[in-house]
Amino acid sequence: MKKRLRSIGNSLAPAAFLVVLGCLWEAAVRVFAIKGYILPAPSAIWSALVRRFPLLMEHSKVTILEAALGLGISIAVALVLAVLLNRFALLKRLLYPVFVISQTIPIIALAPVMMIWFGVGTLPKILIVILVCFFPIVVSITEGLGAVDQDLINLMRVMGAGNWKILTAVQLPAALPSFFAGLRIAAAYSVMGAVIGEWLGGSKGLGVFMIRSTNSFQTDSVFASIAVVVTLSILVFLAVEGAARLVMPWQRVKSEE
Repeated sequence: MKKRLRSIGNSLAPAAFLVVLGCLWEAAVRVFAIKGYILPAPSAIWSALVRRFPLLMEHSKVTILEAALGLGISIAVALVLAVLLNRFALLKRLLYPVFVISQTIPIIALAPVMMIWFGVGTLPKILIVILVCFFPIVVSITEGLGAVDQDLINLMRVMGAGNWKILTAVQLPAALPSFFAGLRIAAAYSVMGAVIGEWLGGSKGLGVFMIRSTNSFQTDSVFASIAVVVTLSILVFLAVEGAARLVMPWQRVKSEE
């Protein structure tokens, strides 16, 4: 009972903090008479969110599609590459530094190049999401595969298991916690990656909505779109968290002990 109450308290604490922060924000805007185009009050942001909700949802569909496709492709490519990197040491020595270097290049600098090469359609946005999501997934899977107990692998070989059997029966299950750790990070960034791509070109998407609202000095609408982006990112993160609990039920049991 105490554990349950403690868990409920831990869950409510962040929500209570956000409510207090919102009240302080509202009070500061009203007391100091801050102009709405500089910093809108939470009540104004909520009003803009309700007023423009249908349009925001229309743009959200495009952003969600780009984020989902980019994240899905990132998972597939990262899984294949991680297996190859773990299998061939030379390939890991060659490609691993390239992956690290790729993360030092600002995405906002690569996005215009993507637009030049692939136009302003959906493809460059998906590629940007892949660039954002790929690295944490491939690194987490590679590290997870490499951390498997070598004695267990040797035992499987003695029992006559081949590389494929060892991979599917031992290495991949053991790497699941590392995989989902990286996937949580990638999922949280996927929506942001799609928005960054939309900032630089396109006709639909939350990034396009932000740019148009900014250009027309509708700051309350900008904040409303930010709230939608944050909500979508949290929902994607929670979806990954739920998938992790389904795929790794033993982790859920361990956390409840």
